[in-house]
Amino acid sequence: MLGKLQNISLPTATKKKKVSLSPEVLSLFTSLKDDKFKQDQLDELILKNVPDKEGLLSFIKKYIDLYSDNNHITCTSTLFNLKKLYFKEYSSIINLKKINDVRYINKFFEGVNEILPDSGLYFGTVETYPNRRKALLKKYPFIINRIVYTVDFLFNRLFPKLSLTKKLYFYLTKGRGRVMSRAETYGRLYCCGFEVIDEKSINNSLYFIAKKTKEPVYDQDPTYGPLLRLKRVGFGGKLIRVFKLRTMHPFSEYLQEYVYNKNKLQGGGKIKDDFRISPEGRIFRKIWLDEIPMIYNVLKGEMKIVGVRPLSPHFYSLYDKNLQELRIQTKPGLIPPFYADMPVTLEEIMLSERRYLKAYLKRPLYTDFSYFLKALYNILIKRKRSA
Repeated sequence: MLGKLQNISLPTATKKKKVSLSPEVLSLFTSLKDDKFKQDQLDELILKNVPDKEGLLSFIKKYIDLYSDNNHITCTSTLFNLKKLYFKEYSSIINLKKINDVRYINKFFEGVNEILPDSGLYFGTVETYPNRRKALLKKYPFIINRIVYTVDFLFNRLFPKLSLTKKLYFYLTKGRGRVMSRAETYGRLYCCGFEVIDEKSINNSLYFIAKKTKEPVYDQDPTYGPLLRLKRVGFGGKLIRVFKLRTMHPFSEYLQEYVYNKNKLQGGGKIKDDFRISPEGRIFRKIWLDEIPMIYNVLKGEMKIVGVRPLSPHFYSLYDKNLQELRIQTKPGLIPPFYADMPVTLEEIMLSERRYLKAYLKRPLYTDFSYFLKALYNILIKRKRSA
């Protein structure tokens, strides 16, 4: 992507670099003759449109020296402005432009990844769904604000995701002004080789600091629509694509380890306070609507009706080796033994699965039938639900 930059001759060691600023920020300094700017002047000029200057500055300064020669300060939504940087010359990039206005977000993040060295920092900002809602409801009078919010929700949140309206949306908006969830923002960052190390909400905007930890995944088939194909560990340890209705925000699959390390598990083996789940997704999960597409996997022969849950590689890695080997001796199932035993902790879940698998390997038909009846009784009569 940045191959042309390798032909650019780098400045010699005898030349002293200045802080690299974008054209938007650089124009603010034309009236100043001295190259050594006072900190208060720099603070005022760079953040002139940010209401809480001190709050934002203190957040940035926790991780980045604003006045170092190794920073690039910009306000851009296009990768073109960043491609002009010398290859891997800067240790941090500060972008004051919201990524809501970036047309190809992953390509933008991938470009930033190529520019930064290992452990390089990227500072960015995004307007999330809750922040957009607060801003619109506050801006307009009652009733009108609800109408405006509904129209905005349909146009800027649903249209970009539906295949029938996606092309029209991007034709009309050029990708500017769409609303994104916090989960999608961070999922895209992780997909593009970054790790989020801190975040802060200021005046209806979410600001984040991300560190480059690896090369981008370059996902050619991201899960963005309502129907998902998720990688799960199947029979023999082979990865299969399990079909589900979306209950999480796009790119959430890249955040599983991040959310697990941050929030750990709650009762039932699910991640506690999982911000990746959308409001409608919580409803789908309550009535198992999200798992209906897995019937296709059953018909395809990759899964069976009763069996252990198909786990992601990350969750599979949390199990002990003995149970991992037991799990891949049989196909995963649509109805897990969880609904027969209703365990709470991860240890209890693993014990429940181990008990089921050992019984299944001895008497497969009898075990599946008895577990099916127990699960049916707990779900329909006792009204048990997964956490």
